[in-house]
Amino acid sequence: MAPLVPLLLLLLLSSFCSTSSSLDLVHGAASVEEELSNYVVVETSSLEPSPVCQGHRVSPPASSNLTGGGWVPLSRPHGPCSSAGDRAAPPSSVAETLRWDEHRVSYIQRKLSGAPLETPQSDQTDTQPASPFGIGGPKGTSDVSPAATGGGGKLPGVTQHMLLDTASDVPWVQCAPCPQPQCYRQTDVTYDPSKSGTYAPFPCSSSVCRQLGPYANGCTGAGNTGQCQYRVQYPDGSSTSGTYISDVLTINPTPAGTVGSFRFGCSHAVQRPDLFSNTTAGIMSLGRGAQSLSSQTKGTYGNAFSYCVPPTTSHNGFFILGVPRIDASRYLLTPMLKSKMAPSLYLVRLQAIIVAGQPLAVPPMVFAAGAVMDSRTVITRLQPTAYRALRAAFRAQMGAYRVAPSTGQLDTCYDFTGVQNVRLPKISLVFYSRRNGGAAVELDPSGVLFNSCLAFASTGGGDGSTGIIGHVQQRTIEVLYNVGGSAVGFRRRAC
Repeated sequence: MAPLVPLLLLLLLSSFCSTSSSLDLVHGAASVEEELSNYVVVETSSLEPSPVCQGHRVSPPASSNLTGGGWVPLSRPHGPCSSAGDRAAPPSSVAETLRWDEHRVSYIQRKLSGAPLETPQSDQTDTQPASPFGIGGPKGTSDVSPAATGGGGKLPGVTQHMLLDTASDVPWVQCAPCPQPQCYRQTDVTYDPSKSGTYAPFPCSSSVCRQLGPYANGCTGAGNTGQCQYRVQYPDGSSTSGTYISDVLTINPTPAGTVGSFRFGCSHAVQRPDLFSNTTAGIMSLGRGAQSLSSQTKGTYGNAFSYCVPPTTSHNGFFILGVPRIDASRYLLTPMLKSKMAPSLYLVRLQAIIVAGQPLAVPPMVFAAGAVMDSRTVITRLQPTAYRALRAAFRAQMGAYRVAPSTGQLDTCYDFTGVQNVRLPKISLVFYSRRNGGAAVELDPSGVLFNSCLAFASTGGGDGSTGIIGHVQQRTIEVLYNVGGSAVGFRRRAC
């Protein structure tokens, strides 16, 4: 029987080795799975725009898949996808963009606190998304202003590229006559109400004029001929003023894409025009006030709109007025909150942040004041405790890369010179959800870095301050503002 012992030992040894190998394979598979679920490897070149417009990363939907005003392209003003082309003024430097962003944040924070809006705020930056809208209608057969391509076809009237602003109420465009220097030079053909057969001013005695409230600016003329005037003043000393009028707004060349009697400011003078970009003709306001596009059209389009900011200036995103015909289950939903001090703003409840699969150790009360969803703030602002925790976790994951000097308020920057691929920890913002307690929205890599820096900063206030979700973090995500349903939705990889 003795010869059987070595054989038994051999079998046991083989069995042990086989089991050990299996464990190694399982451990290896788990490591790969963890790597794929918690990190993303991106080419550094993909984070920079190309010199040629690459159009849409996701094909525009067919008209049958849309409701409301339908779909219109959205782009960032400077870059190969901008219609301005070489007519655009030189883009701002990163330092200028960040400085303007600080003013924008200060403006929103003052609105939230009810303090006077006296802190300087540059009205536009080169990164803010804009969409083309057609304004005006035929007058006879020969006085139609030049048409331009936008929204997938020819728009009647003149195409005006306008900034999308979720934190303001009164839409406006520059109107002829608008001589310089009272007005700024723009690349779009200036809207001329005298060439539109559908233009109409509002009498000063009209209910529409009375509803302007703080934006009312008196009356021109007297009696029944007097025309309602408006003025929107910004805290940096700039302002826009002119006649409050209505005309046809065309979002896209379909019957559903036309808004009749759209009310907006016809600007004949801009104070400090040097603060406005020549790539846009005005601002399309999307706040909760009665004058905004979403409020004016809520009876027709369900008081909802959405947009998707493209990852770079060499791609296009989109804007939709109305509720998209997409399965609601594809959106992560969070309740829409409202500020008593600033009722025009859209707030959500951010409750946690996940970095590389690990939730940050931040007490829930730090996020108690909520966060403003803003289409024009560039960099997301977090309460100090939350920002410090995010910064520490991100730095711990990026130890393999050379550290670069800070840029403005961005204090976590890297030098990727000679680096072809960057391994980034995935970052998810977790919003309160009635369905399961938390809706984790994973950011696109283009929403993590800005100019090779972590694209977050501190609010500058205490932990009781309100955060702001900037449009860098919103890149490639369709953000749905269902105002009628009091919810904000997020759909990843939408553009």
